[in-house]
Amino acid sequence: MTQRPIIDAGPGLNFLSINQERLLIGTLGKLSAPATVGDEVLRKAAQDPRFQPAETAWKKLTPNWIQILPDDVTPDLSRVVNRLTQQPMAERLKHPKDLGETMVIAHAVVAAEAGAHVVVLIDDGLGARTATGEIRRLQRLRDGGRAVGSIGLFSTLSVLEKAAATIYIPDRAKMRDIYQRLRGLDDGLPPIEKTSLLSTTRWSSRS
Repeated sequence: MTQRPIIDAGPGLNFLSINQERLLIGTLGKLSAPATVGDEVLRKAAQDPRFQPAETAWKKLTPNWIQILPDDVTPDLSRVVNRLTQQPMAERLKHPKDLGETMVIAHAVVAAEAGAHVVVLIDDGLGARTATGEIRRLQRLRDGGRAVGSIGLFSTLSVLEKAAATIYIPDRAKMRDIYQRLRGLDDGLPPIEKTSLLSTTRWSSRS
């Protein structure tokens, strides 16, 4: 059982703000996002002119291409959020810092514990480390005989690498252009020369 990939606000904002929603959805498929992430995307798009295009794109893509996952305080979500944050979910929802990443991971864990394979798209360092911890925990449960699913972790870099040598990024010049625009929105991205995006073997079919 495979579920739609669940995206965090950072990558969502970045790709949508440079009008690369076709690349994002073409690479990962139809997406989902916690309601908290949707709120964060729209809030930041309203606050920062650089992200303004993301508002139009987000509203156009929901709910068909981006399904909104309700952040209701259900027993399953509450249990996972409490374990991840050491806080009751109702209390954690009151504090916006890193809330999007927490809810992305919590929704993914609930789905995986029900047997699904689900991909999460997170760039935040702490969020990625938390997701990695949950990936390992699920692996231990499977090793112990539990019938649980799995979580796959994607980042902006892995999305771009998967899109290399496709109609979305047909050559290295296009990769440089898209990456430069993304870096203009996210200074956490390293220089492209420090990534594998220009040297990936995916280009060999286009050489």
